[in-house]
Amino acid sequence: MIQNIEVMLASVPTIRPHKLSVATMSTQTLVLVRVRCADGIEGWGEATTIGGLNYGEESPESIKTNIDTYIAPLIVGMEASEVAKAMAKVRHVIQGNRFAKCAIETALLDAQARRLGIPLSELLGGRVRDELPVAWTLASGDTTKDIAEAEKMLDMRRHRIFKLKIGLRAVEDDVAHVIAIKKAVGDRASVRVDVNQAWNEQEAMRAIAALQDGGVDLIEQPVRAENKAAMARLAAAFAVPIMADEALHGPQDAYTMATASAADVFAVKITQSGGLLPAAQVAAVAQLAGVGLYGGTMLEGGVGTAASAHLFSTFSSLAYGTELFGPLLLTEEVLQEPLVYKNFMLQVPRKPGIGVDIDIEKVQRLQAR
Repeated sequence: MIQNIEVMLASVPTIRPHKLSVATMSTQTLVLVRVRCADGIEGWGEATTIGGLNYGEESPESIKTNIDTYIAPLIVGMEASEVAKAMAKVRHVIQGNRFAKCAIETALLDAQARRLGIPLSELLGGRVRDELPVAWTLASGDTTKDIAEAEKMLDMRRHRIFKLKIGLRAVEDDVAHVIAIKKAVGDRASVRVDVNQAWNEQEAMRAIAALQDGGVDLIEQPVRAENKAAMARLAAAFAVPIMADEALHGPQDAYTMATASAADVFAVKITQSGGLLPAAQVAAVAQLAGVGLYGGTMLEGGVGTAASAHLFSTFSSLAYGTELFGPLLLTEEVLQEPLVYKNFMLQVPRKPGIGVDIDIEKVQRLQAR
């Protein structure tokens, strides 16, 4: 039986300012959800967002309030092992709140996998890989600093995929910034850009042409998420793949984007999809439609990153790797043992559940701060 659901907000400084077209982050508020069950099993989930309400409709504070007030009372007292029944009730009664639903589902699945003594990946169809390529985002906005950071990551053998956050400056300035970094790293690394919807279609046409010529190999969400027709035209116009991110709010969006040929690649995010199982459906739609897959992040800490890793390890194809570097951007670790990154890869945890243990005293200190 589900006995209790607790939501904790823990603010953690980032190692450097993280600039997006919609916000500049210097701290990240982790939203951690703990589900306690009558058999003594606990499960953990995470519903961390980016930039408060700058990025999407949910904020850390709204997630906590809505779980405490509306979602928890719906399922406390239900059978903890019947995750599908509990989530069907939540999805039937609660509108929206994809991040909150994801955290609840993750915690319930974590508890059930721990109960069964198996890794979460085995509840999700079974892993086909034990490690995942991980991109690093260069988001200082300073070309010299970003090149130095990229060189450091290559030397450490931690990342050889770099994604640049652009869209704040004039198109020509952003293009020059990106191409300078690509020239510096050359064939040693993949360079990609994330525009976070900042361009109109005309700007995107001009910029993507230059970026493609400069060796950039992936363009993420160049125009507004709702402008699917523009995404389709851009995907048709260029050889460099166009990736949908903010346009994907679950399986229905994936179907709409796929049938409109509006993207070459889908960035799969468990929170943005509304849960691990809906995210798996997004991936299934992509694979059926011949769309490539990329494992996305909302810059979660260790809990959400581990949960995502378990799901992404089950994808039969993951041609564009993942972006599961969230814990590395934070100055404090909330896990008793950090996730392992080595040889450009994240090692998918093998212990039962999501395979990580929370440092609850650390979380409580971060809450108090």
